[in-house]
Amino acid sequence: MLCLITLALAGTDAYAADTNAPIRILAFGDSLTAGYGLADPAEAFPLQLEKALKDKGYNVTMLPGGISGDTTSGGRSRLDWSLEAKPDAVIVELGGNDALRAIDPKITAANLDVIVRRIQKAGLPVLIVGMLAPPNLGRDFEDRFNGVFPKLAADTGAPLYPFFLEGAITVPDLMQNDRIHPNAKGVKVIVGKMMPAAEKLVAEVNARRAAAAK
Repeated sequence: MLCLITLALAGTDAYAADTNAPIRILAFGDSLTAGYGLADPAEAFPLQLEKALKDKGYNVTMLPGGISGDTTSGGRSRLDWSLEAKPDAVIVELGGNDALRAIDPKITAANLDVIVRRIQKAGLPVLIVGMLAPPNLGRDFEDRFNGVFPKLAADTGAPLYPFFLEGAITVPDLMQNDRIHPNAKGVKVIVGKMMPAAEKLVAEVNARRAAAAK
């Protein structure tokens, strides 16, 4: 509890300290965030999103927080030390490995609920990025897993971007040979699709900074 209170105060101080400071966004996820299989870190999601936002005039710094192979349980266990980087906002992209390992969606839902609520208790806006279950696990699992993310958004009030791989997963030229991870061109498409949601996240940080400065 003390840790969460400290994080909350740190987040509030960050907004009040300097409204002109770069907006620091933590990309908290798994291999899709870490840039698995990409030759250059600049090709990975965090830095491609940073570049795209900067190209539109936003003063942002992305904090890479992806670990390949991570599950929602792993994310839950490392969240507090990840927040020690003092981001202004967090993008949560986790759950894909839970689906690949056929982990009970109830566990996935419980972990993500804890993650999102901890971030909110730290006083930070959060964007939930959803995943879809592979169809080979059956309709029941697919329905239960896919329902985790909309319910999480409804329960916590956090915005939801429904599917990280939107725009890339069905296009072979945008995916690596494993058909799970996007290549650099695929990441660029993903970033483009997600830009409106990312811009809303930046706007939320700016609104909180403005309110804190009054």
